[in-house]
Amino acid sequence: MTLTDATTTTPLRPFPADFLFGAATAAYQIEGAAAEDGRRDSIWDAFARVPGAVINGDNGDVACDHYHRYRDDVAMMKRLGLQTYRFSTSWSRVRPDGGAVNPKGVDFYERLVDELLAADILPWLTLYHWDLPQALQEEGGWTNRDTAEKFTEYALDMHDALGDRVGVWTTLNEPWCSSFLSYTAGIHAPGHFSTGEGMLAAHHLLLGHGQTVRELRARDSSLNLGLTLNLTVADPVDPTVAADADAARRIDGQFNRWFLDPVFRGAYPADIVEDFRRVDAEAVATWEAAVRPGDLEVISTPIETLGVNYYHGEFVGGTPPTTPPGGGDAPTDRVTRSPFPSVDGIYWHDRGLPRTPMNWEVQPEGLTRLLRRVDEEYSAAVGTALFVTENGAAYDDEPVVEDGERRVHDSGRADFVGAHLGAVLDAIEHGVDVRGYFYWSLMDNFEWAWGYEKRFGIVRVDYDTQERTVKDSALQYSRIIAARALEGFPASS
Repeated sequence: MTLTDATTTTPLRPFPADFLFGAATAAYQIEGAAAEDGRRDSIWDAFARVPGAVINGDNGDVACDHYHRYRDDVAMMKRLGLQTYRFSTSWSRVRPDGGAVNPKGVDFYERLVDELLAADILPWLTLYHWDLPQALQEEGGWTNRDTAEKFTEYALDMHDALGDRVGVWTTLNEPWCSSFLSYTAGIHAPGHFSTGEGMLAAHHLLLGHGQTVRELRARDSSLNLGLTLNLTVADPVDPTVAADADAARRIDGQFNRWFLDPVFRGAYPADIVEDFRRVDAEAVATWEAAVRPGDLEVISTPIETLGVNYYHGEFVGGTPPTTPPGGGDAPTDRVTRSPFPSVDGIYWHDRGLPRTPMNWEVQPEGLTRLLRRVDEEYSAAVGTALFVTENGAAYDDEPVVEDGERRVHDSGRADFVGAHLGAVLDAIEHGVDVRGYFYWSLMDNFEWAWGYEKRFGIVRVDYDTQERTVKDSALQYSRIIAARALEGFPASS
């Protein structure tokens, strides 16, 4: 049921007065202008040139041409009523090759922020959304401790430029993806296949996060500082079966706790360390030597905000399913491996939920459970607020012409948005401090290894003409924002 066909018997569910509604993007996925104004290659530019790495051989050279069309895009955000816009700055544009500051690169983000502020849209800046300068990768990338230092320097350069206008700073987006999915599974750039490299990358990403939070807070104690993690709910097929329960424990530990525990508790999960040791003892020994005294104290520097990215849960057991559910993040024939180092004896099962064309389950109640769990076990005790910083779905929507206008009737996505906003309200009604929601993504864009094959946007992009078409899901989201209430999606309990 969508907002437009909700019955009058369904009560309006108001959002808190200070709840923020926004949408999210990332620099490499939308900006284009890959070789303009001093920008140099990132690891994604290099990875996209690897045969078979990205579906159809797509790349981000042009993408949505946001670099040239940002004013129109901000005007579109304003028409939709967005209160905040989560975007990332490109390290490869601001400090090409990881070197000196590029004034033209910085100038683009100054103009973007000024445009957002003029439209009364809160800029929500993410410093790292996976576009490491390729020159730094050639020095080891995130497996090299020096990269954490260089990241902090880049962050401070951005604060020099925008600190007077931007109050919300997110250090990293989804470090699980930029470590294990990238250095262990080979699915994302730089496309490596090493348990040890994934572990080192994860640690140095978190170290860069902690160092940056400390340095920015020392400069301005009023800043809202945090990071964004992609998290999941890992459910066992049968919790009374030891192998099923262990499969869920290991997925939760490798996906969620490997990042939540050091950030909030100052320690890596001991059970997962031992699981990794059984897989690759040498890799764990190298990683242990890399975790220096004081590192975890830095990583666990308190933060004001935790961004939660949620798309679907995991339903796992210790025995193979009768019919494999399929899905995943590797769309091409290129050989990859699991991003979970401890994966032996873990099998994904189908629980009969609806699935998107990417074969991802649609599981709104999982978001409620996830937010409640993070609040209860991690964030509430230290006063860290939660925001859903990404949530969305790819559907195979197509434009139609009606009354001379292009339209996109994406009822599946509209239902997805409503159901997940309802799940957020369910969490709030259980006392969880959730302060905002960002749909992923504002526009169809370059979806990493999926190239342009999958469309997550509430705005359709014609990649040949760059024409934007506001989809029905965007119109529904706009009405929800204007009403500051949800109708047609009742509370789950």
